[in-house]
Amino acid sequence: MPSLAWRARLITLSETIGVILAATALVSACTGQPQRPAARPSRRATVRVQPVARPVGAIGSYRVGKRRMTFLEPAHTGPTGQALGQRPLLTLVRYPLAQTRHAPQPARGPFPLLMFAPGFMQCAGPYSHLLQAWASAGYVVAVVDFPRTDCHVGAAAYEADLVNQPADVSYVISRLLALSAKRHDLFSGMLNRHEIAATGQSDGGDTVAALGANDCCADHRLVAVAVLSGAEWPPMPGRYFAHRAPPMLFVQGSADTVNPPWTSRQLYRADSPSARYYLDLFGANHLVPYWGTNPVERLVARVTLAFFDRYVLGQASALARMTRDGNVRTKAALVTGHRLPP
Repeated sequence: MPSLAWRARLITLSETIGVILAATALVSACTGQPQRPAARPSRRATVRVQPVARPVGAIGSYRVGKRRMTFLEPAHTGPTGQALGQRPLLTLVRYPLAQTRHAPQPARGPFPLLMFAPGFMQCAGPYSHLLQAWASAGYVVAVVDFPRTDCHVGAAAYEADLVNQPADVSYVISRLLALSAKRHDLFSGMLNRHEIAATGQSDGGDTVAALGANDCCADHRLVAVAVLSGAEWPPMPGRYFAHRAPPMLFVQGSADTVNPPWTSRQLYRADSPSARYYLDLFGANHLVPYWGTNPVERLVARVTLAFFDRYVLGQASALARMTRDGNVRTKAALVTGHRLPP
């Protein structure tokens, strides 16, 4: 049997070897010595790259998707006291798409919501270039086909139903916000409920003028309104500009014989307490500035977008763009505040 002294030397030697081995392993790890390779990921695994956020407010920033929906507005009493039955509201929504290699999908919101009201016996079609311009800039653009005055009703069109159209627009706003707040919907998280504006042309302009300025049917969720060749609708109950309206832009062709210039000037002059603008389009008629694609329509697209960028998105620099694009010699002039249209 080894002596106690010899056994002590054996233990000491064993401990020393252990320390040396541990140090060697540590040095090996630090100096990049070959280690056991990690398991390779399966070839089926896919790396998901989040789409890069793009700026809102510049035409062409986004590709645009479309979704058609029908909302059934429940029976209710209209602003004139008329009992109304259920109203089907066909709605076409244009929305920004994500920039991905995969199947098109909505871009990650929230985005501003822009409601559009077409003219008498019209739907979205003739305005498609204007609507596309706004949506490509990062706005969700929803067009409401009104049940008794849209392009489908033909000889049954009933223009007096315009008094009920502001409530139709408000109802669609509420339904779209509900979809945005819902999980597992195409529009989940799509909308910013604090960035909502409205615009419309002709009778649609009358509709949004009431939404923005008439106490019969004002929707206080709106932060900006653009009235395109619109007017005060005489049968509309309530008073215009009895309360402080949101910032408003009035766009008017000087050669318009359907809604003559005095109708837009009447609205502009009455809107004295609020931020107000009047875009005078020299020699333009009732439809050319908003239908198809042409130089005047493109000018309207730029000025209206700058107006929304300023008062919906809060981009202070957009006012300079609005002023520059709205004042073009021989084509257009933009006035504001106490100034009157030329």
